[in-house]
Amino acid sequence: MTAQKDLDTRDRILRAAVRLLTEADGEPVSTRAVCTAAGVGAPTLYHHFGDKRGLFDAVAAYGFEEYLASKRAQGGTGDPVDDLRRGWDLHIEYGRTNPAFYTLMYGTSRTPPVADEAHGILLGLVGAVARAGRLTVPVDTAARMIHAAGVGVTLAIIADGDDGELSVRTREAVLGAITVSPGGRENATASAAARAVALRAALTADPPPRLTASEAALLNEWLDRIADG
Repeated sequence: MTAQKDLDTRDRILRAAVRLLTEADGEPVSTRAVCTAAGVGAPTLYHHFGDKRGLFDAVAAYGFEEYLASKRAQGGTGDPVDDLRRGWDLHIEYGRTNPAFYTLMYGTSRTPPVADEAHGILLGLVGAVARAGRLTVPVDTAARMIHAAGVGVTLAIIADGDDGELSVRTREAVLGAITVSPGGRENATASAAARAVALRAALTADPPPRLTASEAALLNEWLDRIADG
């Protein structure tokens, strides 16, 4: 019973912080305000969260869980680049409609462990593009580019107001820089890079049994160098 009561109290504090953050319109939220809203004293808040940073780390994790619900539900279109495009749009839309959460989630260098799942979903989308032979840079590089551009655009939209054109233009610029169209007439360098990335992704998913570890590492190094142009 005591354990359940502790969980209920923790949840009440967390939900109070979430509500106040949502209503604050970018203004700071104090632990005193959270305690008042939750009907607890400061020692109770610190018992459950350690300090203010611990509380808002938990709030950020709550935001990531909400965000991941939409990402997990994302179905495939049959085109891996379009799937990546839809993933971008979902990311931007979450930030546009949940600015307080998004700023807490991505506005600092501290991210909760649940953020790893969001990154894993991005890597999965990019990996599918690679396996289709349409990615011209290594998977990790592409994921970092997409993440950096998406977060930057979303924070700019939150700061400056809704600008759908900024999101679309940046999205297409990034995709144009890292992908090729199926059967397109891209230059030979891009085509070779896409093939190298595709082979690298395939070998990662299904390592060749006849290669030693050192041989596989050397092959991966060569493929990465080709992919990097």
